[in-house]
Amino acid sequence: MAEITKTEGGGEHQHRGFGGRGRRKPPGEAPQEFNADGTPSPEVVEKVVFINRSAKVVKGGRRFNFSALVVVGDKRGRVGLGLGKAGEVADAIRKGGDLARSAMVSVSLKDTTIPHEVFSRYGGAKVLLRPASPGTGVIAGPKVRAVLESAGVKDVLSKSMGSQNAANVVKATLKALLSLRLREEIYRSRGMTVKKPEAPAAAPVVSVTA
Repeated sequence: MAEITKTEGGGEHQHRGFGGRGRRKPPGEAPQEFNADGTPSPEVVEKVVFINRSAKVVKGGRRFNFSALVVVGDKRGRVGLGLGKAGEVADAIRKGGDLARSAMVSVSLKDTTIPHEVFSRYGGAKVLLRPASPGTGVIAGPKVRAVLESAGVKDVLSKSMGSQNAANVVKATLKALLSLRLREEIYRSRGMTVKKPEAPAAAPVVSVTA
């Protein structure tokens, strides 16, 4: 699994060409990500989960094509998935990253773990996620780990069952994250308010005189 980290600044390089254009971004560089309010987004992490090669027999030989399954996330509750296809591996990864960035969605997290246990299916793949105490880490296989770490989950227990197809396992994990709901969201959907626990009343002080 490969990992590519892209920071806020975009990493401009000095290019001197005809006409004195000065500083400009190198060709093919991904544009800087922005939030809904216009502020620059935090670093975006790309993880290449799986690369597949297919061959087509044509007159004179075989023609190869590559597909790359890429997961993108900001480690703050936003994650996306993309499948890029091209004649070269680098182009397939770039297309997959662009598709994943355009399809990023927000998931509900509770501190460094998930709010509750969840079970999800996609095709023949089945994924079970359980919350874990701080310091546990991400207990998961490489496919499930790629999605969880990109979303920002640091403590979780998981189990992947059924089909081990990379695309189905990743989509089942993303489906499980999208089904998570915080307690406040559930109460709000039912028209209720979350009651904060009241502090216990202090016991009265009894003075004993001789």
